[in-house]
Amino acid sequence: MLDETKISKAIIKTYMDKLVNSLNIDVAIVGAGPSGLTAGYYLKKQKPDLKIALFERKLSIGGGMWGGGMMMNEIVIQEEGRKILEKFGVETKRFEEGYFTADSIESVSAIALCTVKSGVRIFNAISVEDTIIEDNIARGLVINWTSALDMGLHIDPLALRAAHIIDATGHPCEIAHLIAKKGKKLFTETGGITGEGAMYADEGERIILKNTREIFPNVWVCGMAANAVFGGSRMGPIFGGMLLSGKTVAERILEKN
Repeated sequence: MLDETKISKAIIKTYMDKLVNSLNIDVAIVGAGPSGLTAGYYLKKQKPDLKIALFERKLSIGGGMWGGGMMMNEIVIQEEGRKILEKFGVETKRFEEGYFTADSIESVSAIALCTVKSGVRIFNAISVEDTIIEDNIARGLVINWTSALDMGLHIDPLALRAAHIIDATGHPCEIAHLIAKKGKKLFTETGGITGEGAMYADEGERIILKNTREIFPNVWVCGMAANAVFGGSRMGPIFGGMLLSGKTVAERILEKN
């Protein structure tokens, strides 16, 4: 006979064990869109002993990829992005020279499953409201329930420590803004955040890998957050650059280690 309290106990205890084991980690990724998920996957695949946790403020993961273009659940990728999608087991179709399509639901589901199976812990419905900065070096994150913040409840947050932090929050580049609001200078030409440019898919895709880099000691940007910090163009529903940026930030963190 099922006991409702045992069901509750199972959820609470298992979740809390997972959260407690994520309070001191090697890499904290913020934002579970395509670049954040891909970054976690490649980090774990290349170095399985890394402790990695990914925090997503929304209930669902996948970022903008879920909705394809204007809720038509197909995405466009180029050749290099296609290779990464196919590594995740996603079927792609050639549309015209240089253009491939993929089902956005299949894409997000496959990337998420592979990332979880690799050993990355994903926590949804959790927001990052601040960073831990000691001696001008980022040392961790301050987290809270998204629902509590949305309702304006006065609830103190919790904190975790991480050797590296990846800002994969997309257009808002939330971690970069949190650091800049503290008066800290970023590793950019102006020392601050330029903001993303207008839609220009070709330029945005070309420049995103250059913009995928460390922006503050121990803090990295990838995906659309990278272009938003450095003034790169937005690209719309073409996602090869997002996937390549996630792979690239993983490689650069591993190189630094």
